[in-house]
Amino acid sequence: MSLNPKIMTAVEQLNYRVTVGDVAAQAGLKINQAERGLLALASEVSGNLQVSEAGDIAYLFPRNFRAVLRNKDWRLRLQALWAKIWPVLFYLIRVSFGIVLLLSIVLIFVAIALILIAMSSSQGDREDRGSGDSWPRLWITPDLFWFFNPNPYRHHAYADHGHYRQRDPEQMNFLEAIFSFLFGDGNPNPNLEERRWQEIGTVIQQNGGAVTAEQLTPYLDVADRQLESEDYVLPVLTHFDGRPEVSPQGEIIYHFPTLQTTATARQQQSVSAFLQEYPWKFSQAGSGQILMAIGLGGLNLIGAMVLGSLLRDGAVAAQLGGFVAFVYSIFGILVAYGIGFLGIPLLRYFWIQRQNGKITERNQQRQVCAVALSQANPSLQQKIRYAQTFAAQSVVSSDNLAYTTEKDLLEQEFERSDAIDAEWQRRLNAPE
Repeated sequence: MSLNPKIMTAVEQLNYRVTVGDVAAQAGLKINQAERGLLALASEVSGNLQVSEAGDIAYLFPRNFRAVLRNKDWRLRLQALWAKIWPVLFYLIRVSFGIVLLLSIVLIFVAIALILIAMSSSQGDREDRGSGDSWPRLWITPDLFWFFNPNPYRHHAYADHGHYRQRDPEQMNFLEAIFSFLFGDGNPNPNLEERRWQEIGTVIQQNGGAVTAEQLTPYLDVADRQLESEDYVLPVLTHFDGRPEVSPQGEIIYHFPTLQTTATARQQQSVSAFLQEYPWKFSQAGSGQILMAIGLGGLNLIGAMVLGSLLRDGAVAAQLGGFVAFVYSIFGILVAYGIGFLGIPLLRYFWIQRQNGKITERNQQRQVCAVALSQANPSLQQKIRYAQTFAAQSVVSSDNLAYTTEKDLLEQEFERSDAIDAEWQRRLNAPE
């Protein structure tokens, strides 16, 4: 069975001693996924099981379990190597689009210059060669140092929105800015579902493993028609192995016994009032970099149109040959790149506006649910109080273990027998 990296990360975050409920809440996994994943990980790294007298199970892992896995599995070694190679490779992919743009501009304008020079030379016998106007004047010397080190004014602050870390524009060179202008900087909510289940699991644990539907709605996408039926809670019940309970007033609350078992008594964790999606950003490049990219894209497209008019019938390319013939052979690619360079960001801009409108609606809906929960009416308060009658926390501590795989079974039986004899002796010697 392949090991789940989310489970390994959760084990490290929880200090290497966990229960199924701990991992399910921390990693946002289904209960059965967390249980199977913990068993597989414990089997691979020789982890230990600790069973409390109440029958609850905690998993204890060695702190170097990742090193143990790397030594046992060549695939994990390859993954670690790929994790080092991929950032370099992706950087080269990002900057390649800017290099292609600059190369396209150079090819186009050098070809135009050669054609105009050839045309001017063919008329040399009829025109005054001393006239400077007979030679084309081309300005194709942009400041390349500015391209690679733009934006000298350091006024952009580094922004951090939870899991979505916005890049400082001044850390992005111009070639990276070209890629950002073309394709953006990725989904701002790549782990939205993971965050959703993590926050739901945390809310359930902080309420002792029993909650009402209203306490979950700020983290779910709930249609108005679903508010009465509460069928939107069914995925949460399936995910965390919960079950409904009915109050004497006929109201339903939701009980999650597995999340009530924890390896250590934990303090209340901070959790947002509602699940917030981050809006898409057109580009994290600086405004000057974006304007320069648009200008170069326009220059590239205009140059392609001028070159196309000069190479209209292909006779000039055939006559001049060499470099001009080569540019003529890839002219279609240059035109397609020029159109796509400006067309893709334009289409992406309108798509982002539409997506951000939907994100705003969902955020507002969840925020309304959070406000309604904070201003709970007497009926909802009574419902929450009934849910708290099911709230509990079972801590699998080292003091109440009935069995652990860390020691031999016979040795544990002797220790338990000695402990029982010592307790009876203490009671017999206690004063009346």
